[in-house]
Amino acid sequence: MGRTIPSFRIAAMMEQSKWRSFRYNLDKNDRKIFDELFSISRLYNSACSNCARPMVIQCILMSIIFHHYKQLIGSSKDKLYHKKESIKPKLDELINLN
Repeated sequence: MGRTIPSFRIAAMMEQSKWRSFRYNLDKNDRKIFDELFSISRLYNSACSNCARPMVIQCILMSIIFHHYKQLIGSSKDKLYHKKESIKPKLDELINLN
């Protein structure tokens, strides 16, 4: 019989253990950041488990990239909205002068 394919959650934990030597050679602060990156990927385990990718690390990295992209987009939209609100009175004032 063939081998049983582990669930993505277990496969991701196995992948993280493969990176143990890399993690060990990081500074203590960097180890914490490294652990946070792998924990971000757990937010998207259900999406990764539905992805037919034989390399687990690809799904983990894409999850991390996607999460950071969402954060960047969200923060830039907030900044643009606040800039627009701060500029609007000045624009109204300029329009009324003409």
